[in-house]
Amino acid sequence: MDTLLLARLQFATTTSIHFLFVVVTLGLVTLLVGLQTAWVLTGDQKYERLTRFWGQLYVINYVLGIATGIVMEFQFGLNWSGLSRYVGNVFGAPLAIETLVAFFLESTFLGMWIFGWHRLRRGLHLALLWGVALTAYASAFWIMVANSWLQNPVGYEVRDGIAHLTDFGALLTNPSLGMAFGHVVSAALLVGGMLMAAVSAGHLIRRTPDHALHRTSLRIGLVTSACAITLVQGFGFAQFGPVGAVQPTKFGGGPEAEALTAEWATRFGPGDYTPPVLASVGLGFMILIGFTLGALWLLLPLLWRDWVIRLRFPLWLILLALPLPFVAVILGWIAREVGRQPWVAYGLLPVDQGVSPVGAPVMLTSLIGFSLLLGTLAVTNWVLLVRHAARGAGDPALGRPAGPATDTHPAPAFA
Repeated sequence: MDTLLLARLQFATTTSIHFLFVVVTLGLVTLLVGLQTAWVLTGDQKYERLTRFWGQLYVINYVLGIATGIVMEFQFGLNWSGLSRYVGNVFGAPLAIETLVAFFLESTFLGMWIFGWHRLRRGLHLALLWGVALTAYASAFWIMVANSWLQNPVGYEVRDGIAHLTDFGALLTNPSLGMAFGHVVSAALLVGGMLMAAVSAGHLIRRTPDHALHRTSLRIGLVTSACAITLVQGFGFAQFGPVGAVQPTKFGGGPEAEALTAEWATRFGPGDYTPPVLASVGLGFMILIGFTLGALWLLLPLLWRDWVIRLRFPLWLILLALPLPFVAVILGWIAREVGRQPWVAYGLLPVDQGVSPVGAPVMLTSLIGFSLLLGTLAVTNWVLLVRHAARGAGDPALGRPAGPATDTHPAPAFA
């Protein structure tokens, strides 16, 4: 088998699975901030219970998501040494900042938030969660800075066959960054909102005891999802202008694409510089799912009425629609990454020069090993999420007072 193909399959597998964890984490932490802020400001116990319930699911996804991120880092180091050697001085800068933000600040804030229940004042405890959310967004931003540089290399010069960073500000003003970052963030909010709405719908279908509680979270999830899908569509279509300007070969031809292809043939030799059709196919299906989820605005006024909720049919629609945003984010990622081919860094480093010089058997072994490991982590994550979500919000383990619980509606945690 071809080493390059195996390396690309491994990259697709590791990044796609890790990305699913990322969007859940980013979406849920935003909703958690809203829930706990509402609890602190109003003192309403339902928001405290919802914060503990959804916080528990968030922590499960976060912990296993870190494990998938570590696997992805190993994949980068083992399979793409050519990329690291040629553009590491530029590409590594935003990744290093992201590591400091994600693995130090974010994890520290989260650990203090988890163990700070009933030990810290409510205001300080809430501030920690805001810190988790802000560092999560900062982490996503720096990852998109690095990825956008691969899509459109800027602010560098090549010396002695190695790219060196010359303008850090150019990384932050990259035309392929702004709308793409907004698209990713709004997609994460869509995933988080749909997950909250679907879990709540499942409890309402089963008529669990916490009916009023899950009705509240259903409506919060639906409002979030409806607003998010509008942002997803807006940021998504707004990218076509910048993408067409900096990547003319990505989703079409034309004189600019032909001229650029001729230039590449002169610099790198003759070859096929047209992206695979998979990029356009993924884009098309993602847009179709986006328009389908736009129907959430039609469900929103209906599910604000209790008699409609009792019909169950709209609840089943929400529950069955849960996979759609997950499929859409993967299709979007495929469109962005496959559309860059045959380049690791667009117009700068061909993908066959970025792969490590290892044999196909070694690459196949790592592909199988990493895929099994990531698959195990993903299955474990969803089993734990389903198990803890099914238990309901009666008395979640997160934030439970020490000692035997005598009240399923504990008092607000503050010292």
